[in-house]
Amino acid sequence: MQGRLYAMAELADKVVLVTGANSGIGLEASVKLARMGARLVMVGRSRPKLDAAVAEVTQRAGSRQVTSMRCDFSSQAAIRELAEEFRRSHTRLDVLVNNAGSVSDRRQVTVDGLEQTFAVNHLGYFLLTNLLLDLLKAAAPARIVNVSSDGHRGADLDFDDLQLEKGYQIMRAYRRSKLGNVLFTRELAKKLAGTGITVNSLHPGEVATNIWSHAPWFAKPVLAVAKRFMITPEQGGDTIVYLATSPEVEGKNGGYYEKNRLVEPAPLGRDDALAEKLWRVSTSLCAGAGEIV
Repeated sequence: MQGRLYAMAELADKVVLVTGANSGIGLEASVKLARMGARLVMVGRSRPKLDAAVAEVTQRAGSRQVTSMRCDFSSQAAIRELAEEFRRSHTRLDVLVNNAGSVSDRRQVTVDGLEQTFAVNHLGYFLLTNLLLDLLKAAAPARIVNVSSDGHRGADLDFDDLQLEKGYQIMRAYRRSKLGNVLFTRELAKKLAGTGITVNSLHPGEVATNIWSHAPWFAKPVLAVAKRFMITPEQGGDTIVYLATSPEVEGKNGGYYEKNRLVEPAPLGRDDALAEKLWRVSTSLCAGAGEIV
């Protein structure tokens, strides 16, 4: 696992929900979590792809405790429906892995009128987590894992143009959303102090996945070469599993991890005032979300 092996906890009878689970690092993490005995719920946008992913995880992990739920994270109504569906069949949630992500080569607006990359990659985490907090509290000690990226290190966060209406660039949108993940983790950790729930974020590594399939045409030759030097989705998934299960991070809260080590995020990612403001703005953009911590 990226250089050395780590002891992992058994997950027998533990309920684990993984978003963005039908491909890439989400799929590979799901295999490992299912092997450890988790009652795994895989979430994806495409029903055919999700069904195929469940079959693959079931076969590779040798588990009969793998189920799925569909959700399009560009729709807040769909996220609320996911939370309600999960609540109807579960009374607790031991581990929540926020991994669903998207990136667009041009500015697109969701059904809620929000810039899509920010809506899916940041607000999707924010909304689903808040809607499921009571089930996480019921399972405490519980863990939340937010998949971010070292791309956050080049990000800005302009609240006067949060939706990038004044000019859209694919990497600016992506980096901003990943900074949002780091700041959300930091602020949520403060709010959850003493509850038995911990939350940490991570950079999974430079992983050869399909997330950049919508990159501009001129960038694709560069990405094709870069992929030769990237780690595999299986290796990237290891970092998720480490934060979800390792005794080494038990009780540790609000951290940012790279290569399974706690590191300092970018200066903006350590800005408590910025994190608090992003929380307030995110709450207003997710009006009607129910309980917000």
